[in-house]
Amino acid sequence: MQALREKLKDSKLHDAKVEAIHLKHKIGKLKNLVNRNHRHDEEHEQATDRKRTAICDSHRFKSFFPERDNNKIKWYVDGRDYFWAVSVGIENAKETIYIADWWLSPEIFMRRPAFFNQEWRLDQIIKRAAERGVQVYVIVYKEVQQALTCNSAHTKHALRALCPEGTPGHGNIHVMRHPDHNVFENMGDMTFYWAHHEKFIVIDYHLAFIGGLDLCFGRWDLRQHLLADVHPSGVVNELFPGQDFNNNRIMDFQTVQDWSNNELNKTDYGRMPWHDVAMGLVGESVIDIAEHFVLRWNFIKRDKYKRSEGVDYLCMTTRSNADGSNPDEDLISIQRPKHPVGKYIEHPLSPLESKGLQNAGSVHAQIVRSSDDWSSGILNDHSIQNAYAEVIENAEHYIYIENQFFITATGDQQFPIHNTVGRAIVNACVRAGKEGRKFRVIIVIPAIPGFAGDLREDAAIGTRAIMDYQYRSINRGEHSIMGQIKAAGLDPTEYIFVFNLRAYDRINKTPALIQQEKESGVSYQQLQRAEAEEIMGTGIHGYEGERQEGESHGIGHGGSHGISEDEKERIIDRKRQFEAARHKLDVKDPVTSTDSIAEDAMARGGLVTEEPWEGEPEEEKANFVQEELYIHAKLLIADDRTVICGSSNLNDRSQLGSHDSELSIVMTDTRTIESTMDGKPYQAGFHAATLRRHIWREHLGMIEAQPVDASKDPNAQPPTVCMNEEYSGEEWEFVADPLGDEVWNKWTGQATVNTDVYRHLFRADPDDNIKSWKDYDSFAPRKTIKQGHLHDPHMPAEMIRKELDKVRGHLVWMPLDFLCEENMAERGMQVNSYTELSSVAAEAPYRLPAKLDTHRLVLLGEAKRAAAEDHVWDLREDPGYFASVAVDRSQHRQESLLDTQGRRHPHDHNEVFWNQVIRGLPVEAYMTFLCWDLLYKYAVRLDDAFRSAGALNHGQPLPKKLELALVELCFAAEMISKGLINELKSSVPASSPIHERFVREP
Repeated sequence: MQALREKLKDSKLHDAKVEAIHLKHKIGKLKNLVNRNHRHDEEHEQATDRKRTAICDSHRFKSFFPERDNNKIKWYVDGRDYFWAVSVGIENAKETIYIADWWLSPEIFMRRPAFFNQEWRLDQIIKRAAERGVQVYVIVYKEVQQALTCNSAHTKHALRALCPEGTPGHGNIHVMRHPDHNVFENMGDMTFYWAHHEKFIVIDYHLAFIGGLDLCFGRWDLRQHLLADVHPSGVVNELFPGQDFNNNRIMDFQTVQDWSNNELNKTDYGRMPWHDVAMGLVGESVIDIAEHFVLRWNFIKRDKYKRSEGVDYLCMTTRSNADGSNPDEDLISIQRPKHPVGKYIEHPLSPLESKGLQNAGSVHAQIVRSSDDWSSGILNDHSIQNAYAEVIENAEHYIYIENQFFITATGDQQFPIHNTVGRAIVNACVRAGKEGRKFRVIIVIPAIPGFAGDLREDAAIGTRAIMDYQYRSINRGEHSIMGQIKAAGLDPTEYIFVFNLRAYDRINKTPALIQQEKESGVSYQQLQRAEAEEIMGTGIHGYEGERQEGESHGIGHGGSHGISEDEKERIIDRKRQFEAARHKLDVKDPVTSTDSIAEDAMARGGLVTEEPWEGEPEEEKANFVQEELYIHAKLLIADDRTVICGSSNLNDRSQLGSHDSELSIVMTDTRTIESTMDGKPYQAGFHAATLRRHIWREHLGMIEAQPVDASKDPNAQPPTVCMNEEYSGEEWEFVADPLGDEVWNKWTGQATVNTDVYRHLFRADPDDNIKSWKDYDSFAPRKTIKQGHLHDPHMPAEMIRKELDKVRGHLVWMPLDFLCEENMAERGMQVNSYTELSSVAAEAPYRLPAKLDTHRLVLLGEAKRAAAEDHVWDLREDPGYFASVAVDRSQHRQESLLDTQGRRHPHDHNEVFWNQVIRGLPVEAYMTFLCWDLLYKYAVRLDDAFRSAGALNHGQPLPKKLELALVELCFAAEMISKGLINELKSSVPASSPIHERFVREP
């Protein structure tokens, strides 16, 4: 028998058998839609779960990963330093690069200005690596297109197109997107609500980066946080080309596949500046970050690409061998099917012992994560939440938090919020109060979540919902953090302090620039577009396959599309017209007014009153702008000793493990420095203390502005080159004691001054003077001024300058009384226990329709489910029925249409055609059954919830169980209907009699 198998191994008969087995398994996966436990219900799966659980139970924070000594870890504050260091790391890669991102923009410039650093565009760096033979693996989040504009399809196509077949590097760039949102795509699991939110890189199993920064548009920034990017002296000096100039409070990113396009006019608006923190490391924790990537890669291979030749399994030598001889390979989701598709590749490509990971530095570190069945195929892991809670509860002096969100609970009464970080903060403060210790929790979060729109508009209900939850977490209600501290007999204002960040600038829209626009007939916005066309060339408008995104798992082929060469030349010619107008008008060079005055808020940066301006003072006033400085960092520092940094926000999405997937690192430096704490001598950890001092100096404006060139800055190099610069001097020592009276008076006093200036000049909202909607309209009348501009255009220019001279750094108070007299967001629409705050725009009614008959829905679903089940059975058992359905189905396929040249399809009703029809029938039938089965179960759940809810008051929110059941049914019906609509769009034009009015693309 074995001899016969060997003879048949490479025959067409054997190939047909294998293909049939794969098809059977692919169809079989559909039953997983109704078995949410399908990765944990077989004995071998449960054995793996037990193994993982035992490992987690043996580690601190119940993390899968152990504590690791002697890591060399370096911090990066803001985008310039991080992006420069990453560019160095990738440029020096020799074997492998792993990149996991929520959003990856291939066209992002890692060094600025873009015109002078075209070789440092991310896709070009990756291309050079692939051409050197480096294997590049990328995992990006596959977004819900109705809710987000990341366009991961563009990311995939752009990266795959870098090394076409027949060129160096072909086959060395591997890209996965996950999760799927439609069961019709790959027969994989559907995930609607949650995202892959990790941001990390592993290079050669030697160097890793981890933190809050995606390699994407909008993240690169300098510590002075410029808002303006208009350059009368030449557009070649712009720092934020194309889509990289963005303000989410005005509009979200648009058509990101065309990176050069920008709908936001730089001459009218300021950008939203971006504050973030990340880490670079060498040491044994690099292995753990790599293992998390390998687990995710193999899990996605199993879930989505299992039958794809273009995607291989990754085998880590610490867990698995290519020959399957390591019994721990199940821990990284390796499978050994009887007929595997794809190879098993051992990583690292050179011995791990050669990576120099042992005794690299002085930092004790541990990787923690939020991960679950949908994201990694494992049981729930919420070790990030465990780490946050434990580090906070054990803190003795202070907790410093920077985060994009602050939504947490102190107990069960704050449903639907479940994470317990809030309770840990309360416990730490109450313990300090009982022990008579000075203790502070300092929280720095965005003033407004980064979503577009006036907060008074109905469309902003999701944004208001986030703010409402944040206020309920912090200070509103008896179950808030401050409410619970007060209930313990303490004054919460002595413990909890909450701040935002804000920045100002001046757009350098000079009179000469305005004259050039008029003379040339070319706007500055058109000039920017022309510059992008000239420096970028092929590829900026996207790549093949993007307009009709069909999942292709092999290596792609590149090519540009979008505009003709004549159109491209016409766009570029605008630059020549603009420059000709400059010469005709005899514009002075150099321009005396600076392109940005943001550095005036920093140490030794000058004064606004001394800034030159080309033109009349009245013209200058229209160019002053302010905007919130968006805090995207996910950072916690405790007692100048312990740091947590990663991708995890402080909300349920990031903390619970079962929602968004996240990765963070907990660090304590064994290297100490002499410092002070509350006026007493103190041994601080070098890593934590230097990071906190650097950040505080930036927020207080006690550090110099940065140049764009980071080549000589130690803080912008990877840890393989050098560590963070050890500062000294008066300002460095001034912020040494985080509990010292002098620094605290400076911190709170400067925040007060800055807040007052922004209120006076710009009526920046939110503000404590806005306690009601009526107050809002009085404080900042609607649509009377452009976003971010001066509130009163009649204020004297000299007074404006003097006021801005008072601003140092970016720190402002968070207005804890903002709209405190109003209900900021009614529950419903984007406010429900599923959306947990609107990051994903699931729309669901929050009032029951007057004549909703849930029992009728159950009966309808049951009948449709039974009919679909009968259809599957008849196809299987009745050949005549099968043939009849096949003939009928054949009459609705687009192969029957003539093309635009009047030609028949090459497969019109031939053998290939009928094979496709016949193979598709059982799949379609089974999917239809599963859809009705799913809707039936949700209808039963809704009916049960409706009956148990009792009498409903239609003026009040729905009971939680009923609301959740309604959301589930509506969302499932919407998603299923989209698949059916797409099928109708394909089949109806090919159906009689209207098929005569349609043609197909050749």
